[in-house]
Amino acid sequence: MNTKRAVITVFLVCILTAGLAYGQSPALRITMEQAIEMAIKHNHNLIAARTNVQQSQAQEITANVRPNPVLFADWEYLPIFSRPQGESVADYLQGSTEGDIGISYLFERGQKRQNRVQAAKDATAVARSQVADNERTLAFQVASLFINVQLAEATMDFADQDLKSFQKTVEIAQSQFEFGGLSENDNLKMKLQLVQFKQTLEQAQLARIQALDDLRQAVGYESVPRGYDVAGEFAYKPFPVSFDALEMRALEYRPDLRAAVQGITAADSQHALARANGKQDVTLSVNYSHANGINGSTFYVSVPLPIFDRNQGEIARTQFAITQAQEQKKSVEGQALTDVRDAWEGLQTNDRVVQVYLSGNLETSKKSRDISEYAYQRGSASLLDFLDAERSYRATQVGYLQALASYLTSIEQVRQAVGTRSLP
Repeated sequence: MNTKRAVITVFLVCILTAGLAYGQSPALRITMEQAIEMAIKHNHNLIAARTNVQQSQAQEITANVRPNPVLFADWEYLPIFSRPQGESVADYLQGSTEGDIGISYLFERGQKRQNRVQAAKDATAVARSQVADNERTLAFQVASLFINVQLAEATMDFADQDLKSFQKTVEIAQSQFEFGGLSENDNLKMKLQLVQFKQTLEQAQLARIQALDDLRQAVGYESVPRGYDVAGEFAYKPFPVSFDALEMRALEYRPDLRAAVQGITAADSQHALARANGKQDVTLSVNYSHANGINGSTFYVSVPLPIFDRNQGEIARTQFAITQAQEQKKSVEGQALTDVRDAWEGLQTNDRVVQVYLSGNLETSKKSRDISEYAYQRGSASLLDFLDAERSYRATQVGYLQALASYLTSIEQVRQAVGTRSLP
């Protein structure tokens, strides 16, 4: 009977455990690439920038519209208050009034509509490249915020482990104090130092929460839940890419440079449109008239005489705009190469700093702290020596984490400078 009851109890516990496990929703964890992909889709500033492309496409529709024909009509000398005696209304309208009805149409010369459409399409191409450049900037921003989260979590984990280790030392010190092996002053110093450890942990936890909030805002506030987290290795990885290869890729992939090149094409289109607008259009009108009982038709052709206004000012302005676009393209090209150079130098410097820590200083600081802690717990070292070794250990470990974050951020700066995340 007891065996049967035990089996039923175990069965019920398994069902309850499975139900609880099924009801729990694990926190969403996103990688850096997933965060960037979410930002590209959901970032509100980027979505707003994309409407520039849609607005430009709407302007293409406007540019392709032909002029509307104009319908006109009039009827003169209508008998509103009086009419000649002995004459009927129909006779008066037939013999004594005048009426006109006609239609006119503006015929554009110089291929104005074709030039308008081409200018609008070139402007759309520039808008697309500018949006792509916004995506490039946003990708770097998201990657930097992602690394900030990783740094905050790594710092928090280290502070938590360091606090637990120091708490054990404080407990040993308290026991030594109770047995008379430690002075009251040293015991109080240990407890005060423990407060600093706890404060460091609280600050690290706050930094993690704020970093996650900043990242959530960048990827799209509604795209991730409140309790989400990041996933990915926060560790050193070599980045073996040559400087020359980065420069070549920057000239090929940078969207702002592509926008500058397209800006020259757009300026050429605007100049062609200005020259086309200098051509005078022809207006053709057809008119049917009824006057004093006589019906007739009239044809009109009107052309402005280009004596004063030949659109010469706009032609000159767009010519200078071409020169402006060419100079801006050279400036953007130089800026792209400068960005690559700066990012490369930053990467090399941060790599060397990380190597300083990885060359043995991390192990040295930990070994020094462990030796000092062991000696202090056995009365072979002073409290001052132990606390100094502890501070050096913490400073070294935190310094490495910060240097690693700077190195990883510099890799993202290289990707931003080149204009693509796909690097060999």
